[in-house]
Amino acid sequence: MSLRWRVCAFVCRVKSTTCCCRSWCCVLLEPRTYVVYLALSPRGIVRVKGCLVCCSSHQLFRSLQRGFLEVPKELRSRMEKFVDVAMEDGRFSVLTFEQVSRLDEVLQEVLPIHGRGNFPTIEVRLRDLVAVVKAKLAADSVKVRDIRLNGGAASHVLATDSDQPYNDLDLIFAVELSSQRSYDRVKNAVLDALLEFLPLGVNKKRLSSCSLKEGYVNKMVKVSNEVDRWSLISLSNNGGRNIELKFVDTMKRQFEFSVDSFQIVMDSILFFYDCAELPISESLYPTVLGESVYGNFNEALYHLQNRMIATKQPEQIRGGGLLKYCNLLVKDYTPACPLEIKSLERYMCSRFFIDFPDVTQQQNKLESYLLNHMVGADEGLRYEYLRRLHRVVDESTVCLMGHERRQTLNLIDELACQVFYTDQQLMYSKQHQNCGSSSTSSNSSTCGSIDGASSTKSGSTNSGSSSLSNSSYDLHIAPPPPVIFSNGYYYAPIVPAPPQSFTCTCGWLQCS
Repeated sequence: MSLRWRVCAFVCRVKSTTCCCRSWCCVLLEPRTYVVYLALSPRGIVRVKGCLVCCSSHQLFRSLQRGFLEVPKELRSRMEKFVDVAMEDGRFSVLTFEQVSRLDEVLQEVLPIHGRGNFPTIEVRLRDLVAVVKAKLAADSVKVRDIRLNGGAASHVLATDSDQPYNDLDLIFAVELSSQRSYDRVKNAVLDALLEFLPLGVNKKRLSSCSLKEGYVNKMVKVSNEVDRWSLISLSNNGGRNIELKFVDTMKRQFEFSVDSFQIVMDSILFFYDCAELPISESLYPTVLGESVYGNFNEALYHLQNRMIATKQPEQIRGGGLLKYCNLLVKDYTPACPLEIKSLERYMCSRFFIDFPDVTQQQNKLESYLLNHMVGADEGLRYEYLRRLHRVVDESTVCLMGHERRQTLNLIDELACQVFYTDQQLMYSKQHQNCGSSSTSSNSSTCGSIDGASSTKSGSTNSGSSSLSNSSYDLHIAPPPPVIFSNGYYYAPIVPAPPQSFTCTCGWLQCS
């Protein structure tokens, strides 16, 4: 049996109650009309009540029989493109039900797109946004070859560890960008889609494309040269989970490391959403393909599951690869080949200083990376991240003169001191709030106990005890000590942890 998957669609009329042959799976289009798919694959592609699904057995289709076959050309051409890959190529793999279920959760999640100023927040499901953008592109005569989920979200879907974090949602639309007009059509499609998702009560007629761009687009990039032709539109999210729509015609380098090289082809699950009458379940779910542009899917998945750093052709990695590499290190990733890691670090440092030669550009890039990628659960790792970056730049930079290298190292030091001071101030404010709340609760409980005992004591004794209790629980917190600046460095005070309190559990002798 060939490993190359090909799907052939036919219409089959049911004539009796015998089962199909082993290599056929049938699909219900309407009463007593079925589409039959010849799928040379481990699992058949099945469509039940309008649902394109995957089924591991043929028990659900015992009542079907091959009959008179007709070929609906439009449906067959639409279905054949979903599964037509060379499976002997190690780049591809079929997602399991658990992975498809996590992909469904990502696509079904309602995400906020925050607007600047008075622009209202847009709340939209990712699947709806993708469908509307695709429809807008089709209406403007832009053909979409496929739609893929990329980056950290794809790694989250494929990882066996369900706690694999991700920040941005990276989507790739494969389109043709042969002229400036094509780039404009892509931009207009995204902005028109945002217009449709605005909340009720918003006067859409007063909003132009320029105003929507200023209100909701966090970043917009256009690349057009002999090697790369692509465009990026990033939609704002204050929590750091930006929706990044990338429209790609050609791109020489699509990944930095093996753990972020995964791309999940979503056309089949999007088609499932269009036609489905049943939700995704373990017995019926879409056939979804994953690809690793690293070259070997299983090897890249092994690196992801074991937190290993590996790449190919490091000289092609752009300057941001150094920042990504240090981000992996601070998250306890280890080199897959320790003997080659020093050479990799030198490549990445050299490329970083080629792309960002000026100290101002380096500062803008570092601050932007911290703002966009070290957020949420990773916010507490910013100081350690900058110290790790300082070590790598100090040990692996060979392309700079001495004073240029010292300038970059001083820049990283200053950013680290600022981050450290901010973290200390945040810790201090949290301790202040905790101490204030505990003081308030102690005063209220003390006063409550004294008031309860006042029925058995005199009024003068009660008032004296109450004033004594209130004064004994007064808490005065000193203001935060200042930051000292000396010799180009910020010295932030270390806020000590609050003392732990222990409750006596003795039952035979009460502690006083």
